[in-house]
Amino acid sequence: MITINLDKIKLTKGDRVCDIGCGSGRHIIAIARMSNLNVIGLDRSFSDLIKAKENMILEENFNQIYSKWAIAGGDIRKLPFPDSYFDLVICSEVLEHIKEKKLAINEIIRILKPGKQLIVSVPRYLPEKICWVLSEDYHNTPGGHIRIFKTKQLIQDFEKKGLKKTGMHFAHGLHSPYWWLKCFFGHKRNDVNLINLYHRLLVWDIMKKPGITAFIEKILNPFIGKSVVLYFYKKKFE
Repeated sequence: MITINLDKIKLTKGDRVCDIGCGSGRHIIAIARMSNLNVIGLDRSFSDLIKAKENMILEENFNQIYSKWAIAGGDIRKLPFPDSYFDLVICSEVLEHIKEKKLAINEIIRILKPGKQLIVSVPRYLPEKICWVLSEDYHNTPGGHIRIFKTKQLIQDFEKKGLKKTGMHFAHGLHSPYWWLKCFFGHKRNDVNLINLYHRLLVWDIMKKPGITAFIEKILNPFIGKSVVLYFYKKKFE
């Protein structure tokens, strides 16, 4: 399930890409399919790193990977990379988990080269707020979401650090009702038929990518898209 818009990515041969909080590798796999890049997936979850490595190897075995790649452990609050090292940094659905938001933002910006692109996504305010209202457990689970972002404020947080917003869109409109149902009935329950049927729909959509669900989601995204995706440019030194 890709959150970012790959068509908005601007990369050239040999560029370095870092996906902070890569999870099971959804974005690094998509980018590694491009030619002649150097792609690193970073996460602090060992189980996610193992899964990401397995998925990357599987893609490589099917001759889908055309870039050099690596998987590494690390913490967004102290990233293990030099200043101005990457040509593209992705941080998708991570900041809502981090208590030290300002420190994380500083680190994200530090490792990005001036003149290059940063892509950040977080849960959108209204869909996330509904989840919080429906379920205390949803946002009190260890390792879960500890904050709700207002888009305008998040943009200002990055712009105050010398970045310029170049684009924005919403994603995963089909997923918001699913999570509202999960929160209403109990987000850890797996015995609710309606939720299980909805989950099957989402899996079918991800695997098959039918045109009808893509059309429906395109309509839903501006209204109830679960994620907001922000594109920034790091200003060059003067």
